[in-house]
Amino acid sequence: MNSVSRGELNALLMTEAEKAGVKIHFSQRCTAMNLDTGEATFKDEVSGEKNTVLANHIYGTDGAFSEVRHNLMMTERFNYSQEYLKHGYKELSIPPAEDGGFRLDKNALHIWPRGGYMVIALPNLDGSFTVSLFLSFEGKQAFENLNTEREVVDFFNEVFPDIVPHMPTLMDDFFANPTSSLVTVRCFPWRYKDKALIFGDASHAIVPFYGQGMVSGFEDCYVFDQLADELWDDKSALFKKFEESRKPDADAIADLALRNFIEMRDSVANPNFLLRKKIEKAINAKHPEKWVPLYSMVTFSELRYSEALARGKEQDQIMEEILSWDGIEENWEQADVFDRIEQLALTHSSIG
Repeated sequence: MNSVSRGELNALLMTEAEKAGVKIHFSQRCTAMNLDTGEATFKDEVSGEKNTVLANHIYGTDGAFSEVRHNLMMTERFNYSQEYLKHGYKELSIPPAEDGGFRLDKNALHIWPRGGYMVIALPNLDGSFTVSLFLSFEGKQAFENLNTEREVVDFFNEVFPDIVPHMPTLMDDFFANPTSSLVTVRCFPWRYKDKALIFGDASHAIVPFYGQGMVSGFEDCYVFDQLADELWDDKSALFKKFEESRKPDADAIADLALRNFIEMRDSVANPNFLLRKKIEKAINAKHPEKWVPLYSMVTFSELRYSEALARGKEQDQIMEEILSWDGIEENWEQADVFDRIEQLALTHSSIG
């Protein structure tokens, strides 16, 4: 598992789009739109000039604060909500070791949970790690109290002392990189007649705790492309079928991401949680096709998010029952006990 540079990926995708004949206009901010006529006005942020263009169809992939969605919000019966976490995040880094290798295990997601906050680190292909600090904006342990180098040094030395030696650029990273907010956006419908349709963060922005934000946007494109093979000549039907297909999965990954934040922040140091993971790992090792952990279903399979969430809830119920057995902590590996575990887990056919 590796993290991928968003900037490099964007550059690659733009290059491929240009090869296919797409003309890309940079520094253009959409300032107005008429959904009925397909007109959109753009302001060149360098020259200040405005230009109005006419399109048969408008596809909005313009992010969590989408101008296209803003115009959809002014149409009849449009539902919209946004919810911010009280936490923000700041991106930091661990550079490669002096020999070019990894300073930490490269085959792991590293988490330093501290109850109400945490640091995570993801390996990159060049030997570095992308590090994220997730912390409340306000409170005792909060970004509002990290304003000087001394405050940052004292904070990290107190609560993350084992990571500090691996972060020689901590001060530069901390004060150069912004403190960003974490928002979940839900809305519906995602279309206006056969004129406009929104994708990705514009229709379903999520918090980053499953690493699926960009992936879910790519899945939008994949599903749309599949449906377009059949419905391309009827954009109204295509747009409607697309949003109906993707909305349950968008809601599911939003819920999963919020749930994983709590799990990563609070649960990974909980003995019951760790016991559950050991038992699930043992079941999966023996029956890899019949018991797939939720994280693997979401991250390493093509299973729909909504189906993964449903199966995950079933697994929760099964594991809660198993963990309630007397003496399970000491004897779960005994043959007779593990036979009971297998029998209970594998009789739920929808999981397999």
